[in-house]
Amino acid sequence: MDFSIKIKDTVFPCNIVQGPLAGVSCAPFRALTLAWGNPAFSYTEMISCYTLINVSLKRQQRYIQKVPGETLCFQLSANSPKELGLATKIVTDYGADLVDLNCGCPVKKIRSKKTGSFLLSEPGKIYELIIAMKNNTNCPVSIKIRVDAKSDDHFNQDIANAVSDAGADFITVHGRHWTQGYDVNCSYDDIQFFVNALKIPVIGNGDVACVNSLRRMLATGCAGVMIGRAGVGQPWLIQQLISEMNGTPYSIPSNKIIGELFIEHILGLCDLLESEKFAIMQARTFAKYYARRIVKNHEFCLAFHQCESVAIAKELIDHYFY
Repeated sequence: MDFSIKIKDTVFPCNIVQGPLAGVSCAPFRALTLAWGNPAFSYTEMISCYTLINVSLKRQQRYIQKVPGETLCFQLSANSPKELGLATKIVTDYGADLVDLNCGCPVKKIRSKKTGSFLLSEPGKIYELIIAMKNNTNCPVSIKIRVDAKSDDHFNQDIANAVSDAGADFITVHGRHWTQGYDVNCSYDDIQFFVNALKIPVIGNGDVACVNSLRRMLATGCAGVMIGRAGVGQPWLIQQLISEMNGTPYSIPSNKIIGELFIEHILGLCDLLESEKFAIMQARTFAKYYARRIVKNHEFCLAFHQCESVAIAKELIDHYFY
C-alpha cells in the first residue's frame, strides 16, 4: 500500500505525521517518535511569536531544539501578520522544514489573545497571516484548524476560500468544533468537505489510535493523517499502523522496554530543561500514557504523581514495568 504524500516539492514516503501536543512535543518526545515511528514529519509544541521575537535564545530551547535527522514543522501562534512574518523567518533560520499556523487551539487563554481557534471567525485575517508566512520562508506553509461541525458558525467554506486564495501548501483539519471535547466523536464529514473543497493536501486529525480508526480517517480521502495523544507513550505507533494496514502483525514492545523508553524520555527532558525538578513535573502529565499496558496502571500513576526525582522515577518504573 502506498503511504506517500507530496507537499509542495517534497514527496514523503510516509503520510502519517506526529502532531503538536502542549507540554509534550519537545525534542525528547520527538526523538523517540523518530527512532521508533519514523513519521513523515513531527510538529513542535505551539510557539508564541512573541516568545520567538522577544525571549532569549536560551529560554526558547524547549520549543526550538531540533533532533538530528528529523523533519520538523514549527507550529506558530499569532494574530499579527507582521509578527508572524518575522517569527516565520526566525524559525526558518532555526532549521524549520515546514511552518504551520495554529488556528484551532480552544484554550481560553489563547482565544483571549485572538489567536488559535479565535481566528476561525476571521477568515480574512487567516488569509493575511498565510501570506505573511509565504513571504518569509521557502518552506511549505500550512494551518491547522478545527471545523464548524454543524454548529451555527458555518465557517468551513470561508476558511477553505482563504486557504486556497492565500496559497497554503497543505492544511490539517481536526474534525471537531473548538467548543467540543474529546468525548465528542470526530466529524469525518467536515474533514471530507475540506478534501473536496481544496486542491492541496489535507491531513486529517482526530481519534486515530488503531488501524480501524486510521482506515476510517483515510476513507475521507485525506492525503495524510495526524496522530495526536495516541502517540504519547507509544512512539512505535506509526510503524505499527503501517504494518497492520499492510496485513503484517506488529510486535508491541514489552512493558520492560516501554519502561526504559519512559526513563529515556525523562532523562532527555532533564538535559533539555536543565532541571530534574521540571523534567519530573512534566513527566507526571504523561505518565498515564506510558502506563497504558501495565496491570496496576492506576496505582503506578498515583505513585508517580508524588515522584520528585529521577532516582525515585526509576525505582517506580522498575517496580511496576518489570
